[in-house]
Amino acid sequence: MAARAIASGTISFGLVSIPAKLYTAAHSEQVSFNMIHKKCGGRVKQQYICPTDNNEVVERSDMTKGYEHAKGQYVLFNDEELKAFEAERSNAIEITEFVPLDSVDFVHVEKSYFLGPDKGGDKAYVLLSESMKKKKVVAVGRWAARGKEQLVIVRPYEDGLILHQLFYANEVRAFEEIEGPAKLNFTEKERDLALKLIDQLTSDAFEAEKYHDTYSDKVREQVEQKVAGQEITIAPEAPRAQIIDLFDALKKTLASGQAPPPSVLKPPKKAEAKADDDEDEESPKKKRAKG
Repeated sequence: MAARAIASGTISFGLVSIPAKLYTAAHSEQVSFNMIHKKCGGRVKQQYICPTDNNEVVERSDMTKGYEHAKGQYVLFNDEELKAFEAERSNAIEITEFVPLDSVDFVHVEKSYFLGPDKGGDKAYVLLSESMKKKKVVAVGRWAARGKEQLVIVRPYEDGLILHQLFYANEVRAFEEIEGPAKLNFTEKERDLALKLIDQLTSDAFEAEKYHDTYSDKVREQVEQKVAGQEITIAPEAPRAQIIDLFDALKKTLASGQAPPPSVLKPPKKAEAKADDDEDEESPKKKRAKG
């Protein structure tokens, strides 16, 4: 089954504009679990509470967004103010420069997307891919998507292009921040042994297919065993509030030619009490009280 594009846009640099489509390059296949109520087997829902206001449950309609500029102090923003920060949702990939491939540190890579040509863009798309491959360069640019301007690189991949969404420089920690190794000296025998061990474990190329997620495999195996042994729980259906439109119910009843049920025709209690007062009739309950 052919992959489905998640967005369309353009790759532009100088006066060149290449129509392109964006495809998800990878997605996680890791297993996940839901939080279940032990008592009934139903899936629990998350709520937001306000600890300042006696742990009151807060609905989304009563929330706004705030930026913590100091400890416990927030600057609030409404939806209109937040939209003003957003970049134009054009999905345009604007190339600003080409840099050598070996100058890019891939610790900056956050996500990857395949780039394919859109209608009428095949020739320019292939020419860009082949030219970058020959020059051994990648394109650095900006991608205006989802209201934010993303830093990206576009590089040749297989017979086309791939886009890497990057972390900005201030989002990547310096290696010097970690506790590094001590300064050590090695003998020639130790170095020779390490090199021989590497040679012994060296393959011609990396093959991702050789590796798989053993944790997910174990979980799925246990799931199949539990299902086969009927060790499963069926989440009860949450009760739904019954909403009755009285006017609509009366119209449907009249259209069907049937008499409305007593529950529909019964007047409110206040109306009944008023009618009783107007007619000066005593209810059986009052008569018993007098007797």
